[in-house]
Amino acid sequence: MAIDTAFLDELRQRTSLMSLMGRRNKLVRSGRHWKTCCPFHGEKTPSLYIYDDHYHCFGCGAHGDAISFIMQSEGSGFREAVERLAAEAGLDVPVEDPQQAERSRVRQTLYEVMEEVQAVYRQKLYQSEGRGGLEYLTKRGLSSQTLERFGLGWSGDGRSLLKVLESKNITAEMLVKVGLMRVDEAGNPRGELFFNRVMFPIRDRKGRIISFGGRVLGDGQPKYLNGPETEIFSKRRTLFNIDQAHYTLRKEKGAPLVVVEGYMDVIAMAQAGFGGAVAPLGTALGAEQMELLWRMDSSPIICLDGDSAGQRAALRSCEVALPLLSAEKSLRFCRLDGGDDPDSFIGREGVEAMSALLAASRPMVEELFMLMTASDVEPTPERRAVLREKLSSLARLVPDKTLASEYRSTLMDMFFERYRKKGRGGRSDYRPFLERGASSRDFAAERINRPAVGGAEERLNILTAILLRHPEILSQVEQEYSQLALTPSLANLRVALLEWADQCDGPLKAESCRAWMEENGLKDQCEGLIKGPMPRELRAEDDDGLLGVNVLESWWHFYGLVNFPAFEREVQQAVQDAILRAYEVPSESGGGAQSFPDSVKARMRVLEALRRGEQPEIEGRDG
Repeated sequence: MAIDTAFLDELRQRTSLMSLMGRRNKLVRSGRHWKTCCPFHGEKTPSLYIYDDHYHCFGCGAHGDAISFIMQSEGSGFREAVERLAAEAGLDVPVEDPQQAERSRVRQTLYEVMEEVQAVYRQKLYQSEGRGGLEYLTKRGLSSQTLERFGLGWSGDGRSLLKVLESKNITAEMLVKVGLMRVDEAGNPRGELFFNRVMFPIRDRKGRIISFGGRVLGDGQPKYLNGPETEIFSKRRTLFNIDQAHYTLRKEKGAPLVVVEGYMDVIAMAQAGFGGAVAPLGTALGAEQMELLWRMDSSPIICLDGDSAGQRAALRSCEVALPLLSAEKSLRFCRLDGGDDPDSFIGREGVEAMSALLAASRPMVEELFMLMTASDVEPTPERRAVLREKLSSLARLVPDKTLASEYRSTLMDMFFERYRKKGRGGRSDYRPFLERGASSRDFAAERINRPAVGGAEERLNILTAILLRHPEILSQVEQEYSQLALTPSLANLRVALLEWADQCDGPLKAESCRAWMEENGLKDQCEGLIKGPMPRELRAEDDDGLLGVNVLESWWHFYGLVNFPAFEREVQQAVQDAILRAYEVPSESGGGAQSFPDSVKARMRVLEALRRGEQPEIEGRDG
């Protein structure tokens, strides 16, 4: 006996063809899709393409879905293939019973009922009773082609639908089953759900109408009303316009998949040429909707309204997505200005401006950081501690350990760059740049702007190695060290080093630092730096420590070599600041002005040495 088609649809939706076929075949990305050498005929050049819901070989013509692949590759029967995929997806195959065929027939009938209802709604839009709805839609700038494309309609006064459909043998009970009629306490039909509303058909990915949404004109509430859950409709398992978006992404190379908030935003985007726009159905994006998006695009764009509600929705989207992320699944975010939505933005700025906005969408990790720190301009130490823990806990939600580590490193890097990089006025220079949508790497380029001289990479390695061997000087150089534009691996290590220093209760000792690094999987990287190139005098250490070597001056020397002009300006400013403080605050002995701080004296000596052209001798790696 046949397996229920609704179950098969859900099974196909839950099964990732890319993961299934990638277990035994090497996949190569081709645009937003994947390709591989066809397992059904010998070939050396990949000709089998994997899409979100099917595969096709342009060599031998093999074609099918996940069930077909199991059948063709393993010689399994249909039911055997279904049972295997169902077990992997955590589903139970429906037990065969005499009523199964009848349920499938009823579902098909419900789809047919919805088509008849939509025909009535569409007709009413162009009659006198729908004049207000048609005027509303045309004033919103929708063309007749767009009205036809989306099948928009008018519900009428809520008293005539059943009467019109009786000639089609559609009963009140059928309208109850599709959610278009209410029932009383006894379960009897008692009236239509929609009245005096503009109607938006909601379709599944196959293009079948499964429900409706209605917008009231004027000040009535609720402004938007969606149909209830039914045998053919589940809000959490579909997206508005998913059928047309799916078609657009398959046919138009490079078309973006964009998630917006509402029906009118989707329609305005589509009319402007962004056919890959979809929207959740009156609720925040859920896990199943995220998976639907990723089946169409590995990195869809979330483009929500610029108001506070849009920001909350963006944060909710991040929280839902984090436990589902992988190296091949992420999100991007496009933030509009306050009060704007895609519909109003396109109407005011035009299509090209919208394209530019989408092209500039930022990675999810940057959006997450901005959302979490939006209200923390100058947080107290206690608030910074809370914020750091929140960022770390969010990163821990990512199931892939490697990706979770990358998220945590990136979030901590942005945290330190924002709250530890202080300008002379004591305010962070990081926030304004982030608000312009730049990444932390871009920030480093703008904030530091240091054209490093030859050998900069080796010198940056030495700077970090010195701090690993002598973290006791970290407090004196932390601000300048945090501002260096490092390679990704060194930047990650810097985040770890600063975090250890924050957590350390006692004096900053090398042994404690190395133990902490080892616990966090950074032992090899640290040892590689410590055993790497190092100033000769810093190599000359015995068990009791340095032999008369000023570690701080050595660090400043390499810091100055990275970019001498910037270092010279910083030292001059430090000297001026020290002079002002010295004469503003009397010394403890009462003997007049205070002397210069040791850290300033060290930098002054290094500056003079650099002006004389002195450079430390560097030894290579240990043999």
